[in-house]
Amino acid sequence: MNFGPQTKTFRIDYCNSLYVGLSASNFKKLQRVQNTLARVVLQLRRRDHITHVLVQLHWLPVRHRVTFKIATITFNLLKFHRPSYLYQFVQPYTPSRNLRSLNQNLLVVNRAHSAFAERSFRHTSAAVWNSLSAKCRNCLGITVETFRKHLKAHLFETAFMTTA
Repeated sequence: MNFGPQTKTFRIDYCNSLYVGLSASNFKKLQRVQNTLARVVLQLRRRDHITHVLVQLHWLPVRHRVTFKIATITFNLLKFHRPSYLYQFVQPYTPSRNLRSLNQNLLVVNRAHSAFAERSFRHTSAAVWNSLSAKCRNCLGITVETFRKHLKAHLFETAFMTTA
């Protein structure tokens, strides 16, 4: 069985929504794996700068890949109510008065009383969704593929804003 470079990136993405709350040192280790893979794909030396390589390959850094996954799951929950076992954890924000935030498609971020609770899907999905640009949050009338394109463009700009 041949495991090409694309297969290895899928291994990095496997269950990556569980990486929420991972320590910075562990994210660095995962990022090193992705950087090494990028160097192998483009046959670069170990000391070559990696940021422009990730931009060239249009690969999001590992931390942003996690955000991408959680935001996509949250989009599916809001648009299709799927998967149904997670739908109970997202709650649209409705202010008690007529505020500007009324039409921003925000979610209620449940209060977390511990670091463990901050890693829960209930807390993370709302926090990630609310951190997206208004353009991404207001795309509930479009297809999943179009949302993913908008989301990746937003995250790509966020990740490489200073270097692109």
